[in-house]
Amino acid sequence: MERMSERGEPVLEIAGLSKTYGGRGGGVRAVQDVTLTVGAGEVYGFLGANGAGKSTTIRMLLGLIAPSAGAIKLFGQDLRHGQPPRKVGSLVDGGAFYPFLSGRRNLDVLARTQGLDGSRLDALLAQVGLERDGVRKVKGYSTGMRQRLGVAAALLNDPDLVILDEPANGLDAAGIQEMRALIRSLAEEQGKTVFLSSHLLNEVQQTCDRLAIIDHGVLIREDTVAGILHEHDVLRIVATPIEAAHAALAPNWTCEIVGAALNVRAAKADAPEIARRLLAAGVELFSLAPHERSLEEAFLAITQTETADA
Repeated sequence: MERMSERGEPVLEIAGLSKTYGGRGGGVRAVQDVTLTVGAGEVYGFLGANGAGKSTTIRMLLGLIAPSAGAIKLFGQDLRHGQPPRKVGSLVDGGAFYPFLSGRRNLDVLARTQGLDGSRLDALLAQVGLERDGVRKVKGYSTGMRQRLGVAAALLNDPDLVILDEPANGLDAAGIQEMRALIRSLAEEQGKTVFLSSHLLNEVQQTCDRLAIIDHGVLIREDTVAGILHEHDVLRIVATPIEAAHAALAPNWTCEIVGAALNVRAAKADAPEIARRLLAAGVELFSLAPHERSLEEAFLAITQTETADA
């Protein structure tokens, strides 16, 4: 799915952001010199393995923990530690709710603590698919239902920037699809900016406009989703014996055996020459076609390359 969206004025700007835990000399650096910019109206993905520094970064964005170095700007204003960021809604760790209150009553309590009148509660419950379950006590909610309620809570103050940490956690396939549609509607129909952290790379691929990859606390890549997926032209070959195909092509192209196929980093214009070399090597060729990497394949390739180069 191609989306041609131009970024508006920066909503979020991070410059040289770092966080170190522990004392002098023996501290653990969780985030190191992260710099990125998120424009108005885009869905921005923030990816990394467990322990990569995603949650620490998000907590700094929300003013929950203080950076060791660097600066954060929200809507052009410097964010100070302990200062609740304005025009920002967030879902972190699934949200915290009173188990013996209904979903609607939980939202009502949260609205009152924020000085809101609660007039949007029913609309928000419908927006996240909880219109029928809003009267149920939260203790009877599934993990996915709690996630939906957490998104509703993040939207209570009608924020311009929505920070979502694993919003699809616990959702079934249909629920994930609905969450994807909701996130896109926040940007496309309501003009909100969404900063999305998720381990579901297929969903990020279908949902986000741009993304950043963080690894061991360091930002190693920032680009559009399309830019990352199409970084290298790849031809996928199905042939036998696959080992002979690899041997015939490896001297001239970067090749990788993936299951029963061979991925060759080559342009489409190289296809005739590749076919000739395979046939000359006595390889039976069944198919040769351009292959678009999934975001999962791209993510693994980028992070493994960085690890190897470290």
